[in-house]
Amino acid sequence: MGKITLVLCLGCFLFSCRSKKGIVTKRPNNTPTVVIGGESKEETKHAPKTSSKVYANATEKYIDVYKEIAQQEMDLYGIPASITLAQGILESGSGKGRLSVKANNHFGIKCHGWKGGKIYHDDDKAQECFRKYKDAKYSFRDHSLFLKDRKRYAKLFKLKKSDYKGWARELRLAGYATDKKYPQKLISIIERYELYKLDKGDVGNSSAEFKMPVVEEQITYTVAKGDTLYSISRKHGITVEELQKLNGLNSTALNIGQVLVVKP
Repeated sequence: MGKITLVLCLGCFLFSCRSKKGIVTKRPNNTPTVVIGGESKEETKHAPKTSSKVYANATEKYIDVYKEIAQQEMDLYGIPASITLAQGILESGSGKGRLSVKANNHFGIKCHGWKGGKIYHDDDKAQECFRKYKDAKYSFRDHSLFLKDRKRYAKLFKLKKSDYKGWARELRLAGYATDKKYPQKLISIIERYELYKLDKGDVGNSSAEFKMPVVEEQITYTVAKGDTLYSISRKHGITVEELQKLNGLNSTALNIGQVLVVKP
């Protein structure tokens, strides 16, 4: 009986010790929050959300994305950033044309013995060969080299970088484009978006001086084969005159892949 009583007493003692160890108390409110990956759960929950830019139209977005690349090319090769951007906007439909989307070709440069990737596209003739790039920045560099390395463009580099009108005219005379209104189109884009501001000083100063307005997105339409200003205006419920005014057009001529603003 004495042994049994001793065993029972030891059992009760051990059970009471375990019960005390198993008691869970609530953490005080002033205990630090557990940190995961450098920030607390509370901080993550209330962290501000970053908002992305929206633009008045595709052209303003294009300028904001590629303006620094154009300025870097200007510093390296002496081609005005305003001319590079205006050509990119015009040739690529503000980055929405087929060549720019499928081939990162922003300047409509054809193969001309090109050994890299290729894409075939209807231009002056059906299914002409155009250069294809892995990234748009290579298209900008190839555009600089295309002008710098060909003798027919030599007169361009005798002009001042601030003379964007002279550059626009000489590009047409040197045979860059067959469109007789090519210079006027470039000049119109440069003046409408004040791209000439990018031709002053270095990249840092020009970028600070040139500010893009941030507003709601406009509705655009990409010109397809067989489209006319009249058919596009009918489709979107506006007049031909309104369509011309929205896009700074002086004629009814259109190019396949050209991006038009159809609603302000």
